Amino acid sequence: MKQKFDVTGMTCSACSAHVEKAVGKLEGIQTVNVNLLQNSMVVEYDDTALSTDDIINAVKSGGYGASVQGATNSATQEPPKNVALEEMKVMKKRLVSSFCFLIPLFYVSMGHMVGAPLPSILLGHENMMIFALTQLLLATPVLIINKKFFVVGFQALWNRAPNMDSLVALGSAASYIYSIFAIYAMAYYMGHGDLMTAHHYAMELYLEGAAMILTLITVGKYMETRSKGKTSEAISKLMDLAPKMATVMKDGKEVEIPVEQVAVGDIIVVRPGQSIPVDGKIVEGSSAVDESAITGESIPVDKQVGDSVIGATVNKSGFFRMEATHIGSDTTLSHIITLVEEASASKAPIAKLADQVSGIFVPTVITIAIIATVVWMLVGQPFSFALSIGIAVLVISCPCALGLATPTAIMVGTGKGAEYGILVKSAESLEIAHKIDTVVLDKTGTLTEGHPVVTDVLPAPGVLKNPFLRAAASIEALSEHPLAEAVMNYAKEKEIVPQKAENLSATAGQGIEADVNGKHILGGNLKMMQERKIDLGDFAEKAAELAEQGKTPLFFAEGEKLLGILGLADPLKPTSKEAVDSFHQMGIDVVMLTGDNKRTANTIASQLGIQAIAEVLPQDKEMEVRRLQESGKKVAMIGDGINDAPALTRADVGIAIGAGTDVAMESADIVLMKSDLLDAVTAVQLSHATIKNIKQNLFWAFFYNCCGIPLAAGVFYSVLGWKLNPMFAAAAMSFSSAFVVGNALRLRLFTPTHQAHSAEKTAQVIEQKDEKNIPNEEDVKMKKVLKIEGMMCSHCTGRVDKALNDMDGVKATVSLEGKSAEVELTKDISDEALVKAVTDAGYEVVDIQ
Repeated sequence: MKQKFDVTGMTCSACSAHVEKAVGKLEGIQTVNVNLLQNSMVVEYDDTALSTDDIINAVKSGGYGASVQGATNSATQEPPKNVALEEMKVMKKRLVSSFCFLIPLFYVSMGHMVGAPLPSILLGHENMMIFALTQLLLATPVLIINKKFFVVGFQALWNRAPNMDSLVALGSAASYIYSIFAIYAMAYYMGHGDLMTAHHYAMELYLEGAAMILTLITVGKYMETRSKGKTSEAISKLMDLAPKMATVMKDGKEVEIPVEQVAVGDIIVVRPGQSIPVDGKIVEGSSAVDESAITGESIPVDKQVGDSVIGATVNKSGFFRMEATHIGSDTTLSHIITLVEEASASKAPIAKLADQVSGIFVPTVITIAIIATVVWMLVGQPFSFALSIGIAVLVISCPCALGLATPTAIMVGTGKGAEYGILVKSAESLEIAHKIDTVVLDKTGTLTEGHPVVTDVLPAPGVLKNPFLRAAASIEALSEHPLAEAVMNYAKEKEIVPQKAENLSATAGQGIEADVNGKHILGGNLKMMQERKIDLGDFAEKAAELAEQGKTPLFFAEGEKLLGILGLADPLKPTSKEAVDSFHQMGIDVVMLTGDNKRTANTIASQLGIQAIAEVLPQDKEMEVRRLQESGKKVAMIGDGINDAPALTRADVGIAIGAGTDVAMESADIVLMKSDLLDAVTAVQLSHATIKNIKQNLFWAFFYNCCGIPLAAGVFYSVLGWKLNPMFAAAAMSFSSAFVVGNALRLRLFTPTHQAHSAEKTAQVIEQKDEKNIPNEEDVKMKKVLKIEGMMCSHCTGRVDKALNDMDGVKATVSLEGKSAEVELTKDISDEALVKAVTDAGYEVVDIQ
């Protein structure tokens, strides 16, 4: 039997390892997978030998909480409770409450050292006990508020699996217990009239150290919990994709019912703009369906009677009726939800270096503290001296620096990432990104723009480019098809004003036709042209060439005369090639996975010099990522669609393009807000810099301990008279924390290697676009204006000027800026003659006005 559990109380990888170990020891357990980020655990076990209560009790015996989580395999079920978010709220309350007591505690204990005024009742030898008890009353609530450190820390020690909480609990408890001992000593000596000795113990109160240790570590824990609390909304986002209601035919009438009541065989009505409620098959009508979220196909797919449609995809244009074939947990969307859940549960937690070392460090420190205390008692020193030595060892070894080494560097690193538009959602993802050796890329919306644009304009012989575009735009202006939108955007860019079209009609699976200025214009695919017996000449071969390049050819005709072909494709983003090259320079392999057809995928892959795997379904992407991981690769998945969600979650690091779907962004560990693939390169480089900084922090934290522990243990006392007072040990411990934070702040100087080049690249793209723009023409009193492409300099205008003015009856003025020639004719000269003169000079006339 397989069961999923919510687990509470885990704060580090040692915690998740301990939970896994505690459950794994039970008889009947087959596999245990604990997910620190999701605060969950998936267990496969023999239900004849074990019950869920046995598993929960095993988790609780380790100092953590557990409960059974309801299955969420259906798209119609409620999303699971976000345990991490609930834990974040508790942690925030702990942190605020701790500071409420810590701030006045520091003022009381340290205020007089910096000249701050204190109430008279806290000053003087006669008020020593009030001074001490006030600190005790302020420090005790902090320990109670953060009792979790003691419960988990000492429980881990008891189970011989010490973690960071064990070090925190020991350091804080040592300071607190010694302070209570000092208070009793004060009371004793004050009662016996020895005020000097009592005052000596009054100066050995380390209650603020005990409270500070807990509060500082809680700050780091809160930062990590806060990251975890915001990473698990993918399931609910996926569920929201499926429409809640469906229009079903009942007894010849349309009835709207909840989607969960749809049965296999029901006839469902789907109108333009609506999401398809379940998987099914079209039985009446036709449409173009946007399947990009599920399959990755950027161009909507024409659907006719008999074709299958997928739930949660969008009907873009036509009206149709469909028969439900898969419902509930059997739909494609529900399968994706299941994959996201399983991949999330199986992702191994990232082991923190500090937690790994703490297993050796903690017992070593305890041993040194005990040995030092015993040795100094054996050599004749009083118990108070020996005890202060042992406490100093524990306090100076307290892992504030260790505990802060990772979260502070992560905090600065994530902040720096935000400056570049990179949202890092978990510390684990930033840590593991530096190990990535393989990047898996989605195509649509990641490498490419994600929407079709006009890439080729091929007018037929004798047809000028702009009149051809004007005719195409005139009929496409009436269409709702996404390809029509691409044609209109291109016409707008070229400042082509469409003319009024009338009598529009559409032929399913072929195209549209309409009357423009009394002329009948056709626009559609090869099938439409063949059925209307349009003479294509060699343009059928040109269309095939476009198709081979992964482009979609659109034919246009006037009556029975071919006007030309428009080639449409989803183009590469300007920075995609540079980003792929940067990954290659870093020694990272790049693989493209796409649901698009092989021809298009291979075209894109050849431009980038990468491997392509095409026509893959969502589960295939997830399986490919898993295959790479099983071969020993550390995989980063970069995508933007719903179909990428399982693979994003399965990958060691999931990186989502910010302009993509909410589901992809929620499933990912890192989000690129600017939708620039170069930011993925920046994220990997930032990870390398952050990990280097963390290792530096850990080195200096341990180096400090290596120097401080012998001093605290009194190694130099006999020779040099050096004895480290626990107060100075606490101060030294604080200094080490400040040093670590200061080193982490150096990450603010991080700059990606390609930043300057990226800015230059963007400027070039803008410049190229500007060069292509045709400026507005001025109103002129000339007979004709020729729009000419290809003129780049004064030599070009000179050739055109000579070609036109050499014609009898032509007076021409050529403008390089306007890419045009103003001609005044004194004779009747045909447009064909003007076009021929310019063409013979080596340039192209695209329009005559």
